[in-house]
Amino acid sequence: MARPAFRVDAVLVQAVIAGALSFAHLHELADAAGQTGWKGWAYPISVDLLLVAAWRRLRSDGPSRLAWSWFLIALVASLGANVATAGFLDLAHPPAWLRFGIAGWPALAFLGGTLLAHSHTADAPEPPPPGLAVPDPAPEVEQEPVPAPRPEPAPITATAEDAPALPPAPPAPAGLPVPAALVDHARKLAADHHTRTGSPIDTETLRARLGVPPHLADAIAAQLV
Repeated sequence: MARPAFRVDAVLVQAVIAGALSFAHLHELADAAGQTGWKGWAYPISVDLLLVAAWRRLRSDGPSRLAWSWFLIALVASLGANVATAGFLDLAHPPAWLRFGIAGWPALAFLGGTLLAHSHTADAPEPPPPGLAVPDPAPEVEQEPVPAPRPEPAPITATAEDAPALPPAPPAPAGLPVPAALVDHARKLAADHHTRTGSPIDTETLRARLGVPPHLADAIAAQLV
């Protein structure tokens, strides 16, 4: 059986080259800040390990504020070393803030690594082992059905046939006073009716023309005779 031919992964080669350059820049920056010997080589290892630890935390547990914060801190430290060694800083006479940052990095990296390693998200509850009986949930108490409200009886609408007969109107009292103007108007209507029909106006027609109640029409007709 033939062995598979060895193939060079371009992405892996690129990662090795970028890691080596970043490692060299971090060592150069630490050495310029006074961290000589083995301490100058420990700084790039610390930065790269913190960067890898934060990235693994993001990949395993998902995005979180803790992992993103330490990933950005390590990325700024690595990127800052690459930029600082490109001639933007006088490494022969490093500024005080650079010495301060390099001296405080070990404590900062130790804190970040500890938090990333020992702080975990809330774990999901583990399932019970096989063979262990899980207690049944408490039975639910059945509620008695609420009786539906009875429909109210429909209101009975009274019809004209069912309505009780009203008593007849009482006769008009004798000597009911009638305004003189109304009598004069009735005389004109009676004369007009006689002219058109040749017969005297009856009480019902007079009442309809005047628009008055029957007892008042009777009183007016009595004065027209």
